[in-house]
Amino acid sequence: MSRFHENGRSTGLGRQAAGHATIDEGTVEWCYDVIGAVSRTFALTVEALEEPMAREVCVGYLVCRVADTVEDDPRVPPAEKAALLRTYDRVLAPGTDTDIDEFGTQVEPWLPADPGPDWEVVAKAPRVLTALDGLGPAARARIVPPVREMVSGMATFVDRYADEPGLRIQTAAELEEYCQYVAGTVGTLVTSLVAAGADDRTTARLRETARSFGLLLQLVNVAKDAGGDYTEEDNVYLPAAWLEAADVTPAELGDPAAADRVAPVVERATAHAETYLDDAQAWLEAMPEDRGNRLAAWATPYLLAVGTIRELTRRPADAVREGDVKVERAEVVAVLSAFETGATAADLGDLRAKVREQPLQEY
Repeated sequence: MSRFHENGRSTGLGRQAAGHATIDEGTVEWCYDVIGAVSRTFALTVEALEEPMAREVCVGYLVCRVADTVEDDPRVPPAEKAALLRTYDRVLAPGTDTDIDEFGTQVEPWLPADPGPDWEVVAKAPRVLTALDGLGPAARARIVPPVREMVSGMATFVDRYADEPGLRIQTAAELEEYCQYVAGTVGTLVTSLVAAGADDRTTARLRETARSFGLLLQLVNVAKDAGGDYTEEDNVYLPAAWLEAADVTPAELGDPAAADRVAPVVERATAHAETYLDDAQAWLEAMPEDRGNRLAAWATPYLLAVGTIRELTRRPADAVREGDVKVERAEVVAVLSAFETGATAADLGDLRAKVREQPLQEY
């Protein structure tokens, strides 16, 4: 459903939204609609925000998603993939001479006949960048640098493993490097937006811990999607050193019969993700709620990550056996309800402890 008319009321996303340059209502509505199709998790975040933060985060995410879709698609050969990412980076560069039409021409041969929502965002990258420009120069200046770090990092990894079937992370240090490019940068992007009106002390605290929030979410994904990443994208993010220590081959990530043997490696990745919980919580506790920012928007994915860590700890083999490990929909609803009924930053520690122990039913 469009955010324009949720619950029968306008949410004020048109030309009169305070502090923004003009974006036509059709473009804004499309951004809000398509984010729900490409990432329900991130859509929940955007839905919990108000203006102008909702619009800035939504558009910023879609700018990232263009690159993410290109990087993830195994149909695109590594050389072409790296070239596409570097063209997109040049499009985003300040004072660039590279037009988005150049990216469009280069990516057109790889657009599926039936693109689906992910490739629709790529095909409509000009519309995404029009929305980005419409946010105004201040918001663009906050969004573009971390996105460019992400895009250039993705291209580096594509080049690094150009002779492999897909990405093949070798060590824990390399896993950290990759996660910084694809997720730590998102933490930096969000911090640059939520800290726009904050005092120096708050801004410093947010910047100190922003990376941890992104890495937490990405490392949870690495653990829970271990099987699916291999079977669907031919990527192996669990470090080769960890696989070798457990006498597991990459191919066994896609073999349900080997799930119990892979489980210790999933447990290791899960434990590594858990080391980022404290700093991610500190990031949330320092976050100001102004310019439409709301704690619930970011605390929800944090607590769902905690719930996923709980499930991975209990049933790590399911990351291979089922290709994914998720919390139940009822727990998602319970987490959302906790903030709707008055939970604050002071309650995060209590909520985290409850979710880590058992599925949240109510708060």
